[in-house]
Amino acid sequence: MAKGCAVKRYFVTGLLIWVPIGITAWVINMIVTTLDGVVPIGLRPEALFGVQIPGFGVLAVALLVLFTGLLGANLIGRRLVQVWEALLARIPLVRSIYSSVKQVSDTILAPNGQAFRQAVLVQYPRLGMHTIAFVTGSPGGEVSQVLGSDYVSVYVPTTPNPTSGFFLMLPKSDVIPLSMPVDAALRYVVSMGTVPPSGQAGPKSNF
Repeated sequence: MAKGCAVKRYFVTGLLIWVPIGITAWVINMIVTTLDGVVPIGLRPEALFGVQIPGFGVLAVALLVLFTGLLGANLIGRRLVQVWEALLARIPLVRSIYSSVKQVSDTILAPNGQAFRQAVLVQYPRLGMHTIAFVTGSPGGEVSQVLGSDYVSVYVPTTPNPTSGFFLMLPKSDVIPLSMPVDAALRYVVSMGTVPPSGQAGPKSNF
């Protein structure tokens, strides 16, 4: 019996070592394979040099993004971007999709953007049950006129995939600010609560 327990413990220990390695390798392989497929067939290394180079697509996409950033950082590049965006704004369906995606990407990726301003606790999905949420701002437009200024917008992520979740507008009195950094709170959500938040506390505000 003791020997069987020892074998089970060794097996679980082995899983704890290999599962993160396997998943990490799988994700990296998926990214590399996807980006390799983005490169046109005529520009792939097997067509140019007669040999396949794994990761060539990653390098090509990275260089393209870097070159685009360098171009867009100067006056001429910014002007070209403005012309391009003005052209897209003339296409009805493309205009709505592009403007929405651009607003989200500007908020998340911009150096001065604050997609998630602060980690908070809210009672969700019912009173007495608490979950971690992230402050994204305050209601605006007609919504703010209806609700008033005493509300805050929060994003409640799902576990273990925080890229999906729920957008809520709650009274500020129902939101409990946390001092933990946003990245620590995200790790706590992704780990389904198995990795307790630690590290230096972030700024705690009252919105």
